[in-house]
Amino acid sequence: MTTITHRLGSETLTAGRLPRATTPSVAVASIIIGYALAVLASGEGNIGLATLFAFVLFLVTIEIATRIVEGPRQAADRRAGNLIAGAFLLALVPLGSVTWVTVSKGLARFDAAFFSQSMRNVVGEGGGAIHAVYGTLYVTGMATLISVPIGLLTAVYLAEYGARNRLSKSITFFVDVMTGVPSIVAGLFAYALMGILVGPGTKSGFSGSIALSVLMIPVVVRACEELLRLVPNELREAAYALGVPKWLTIVRVVIPTAISGIISGIILSIARVIGETAPLLIAMGFTASMNNNVFANPMMTLPVFVYDSYAHPGTDVQPYLDRAWAGALTLILIVMILNLIGRLIARRFAPKTGR
Repeated sequence: MTTITHRLGSETLTAGRLPRATTPSVAVASIIIGYALAVLASGEGNIGLATLFAFVLFLVTIEIATRIVEGPRQAADRRAGNLIAGAFLLALVPLGSVTWVTVSKGLARFDAAFFSQSMRNVVGEGGGAIHAVYGTLYVTGMATLISVPIGLLTAVYLAEYGARNRLSKSITFFVDVMTGVPSIVAGLFAYALMGILVGPGTKSGFSGSIALSVLMIPVVVRACEELLRLVPNELREAAYALGVPKWLTIVRVVIPTAISGIISGIILSIARVIGETAPLLIAMGFTASMNNNVFANPMMTLPVFVYDSYAHPGTDVQPYLDRAWAGALTLILIVMILNLIGRLIARRFAPKTGR
């Protein structure tokens, strides 16, 4: 027993530990040395190169120090943890960069006029995107009304009634195919469909909603189906034992149990389509005026507004770029607000698990 304890102690269980201040101290030193090496290597403070040098120095220094003090097992553990943390921070770099650039450049026109005026008869400075904000809400809301019932009912059939029959397999196959359909194809489909039903060249907000619903439905189906399958069968069997019909069990037991995840899936599908540009350019066109009628005349949405402002500026380019960045910032805020609302609703209607 003494020999075993001695051997375990010599490995990791009773070995020494690095001070808590070691990791932040090494990180700060690595950043300073990495920046100095980047200056020597490139002649200027290249942030990307400095970050790479600093991360490699940090990994090597922590590895050596941990092996000396704590042993090889703790060194391997720290190495894996540092690599995971580094990958996480690397994934945050583009997100933070996009957010910072959008906020810094979008605040120039993030004012009352931007949210109270349209671009009707505006050339150069001034104007706003109120028509695009309303258009985004109208078109996305209509697409949600179309997609959620279809997607949820399809998911209920696949999870509760399909039983892996031929029809359910065919539906699953086509849903998977629709998931990979390019957005431009959805726009062409909506444009062709409205041309057949209403007339050639028809462009309206409803046509754009159809295009977005083609992209939303497979996301809703896949998300809701997986969540419905996660509901324990014991809950269904308990309801059946009490004589509750299958349809009522689904409505009163299965769906309420999975409602939190279902709402999250719906919010995910909205976030998937709210930034689409290509299908809306084809299906609903664009306009500089306010249009509150979803079923007639072209409408403008924020993604199309940003694209048009950036791609077709006037003689004075800066006002158009300012409006484009402000529109992008507004779109990001709308998505954030929708996610917040979805989380609040999911928390409110989630089943209570406490005593």
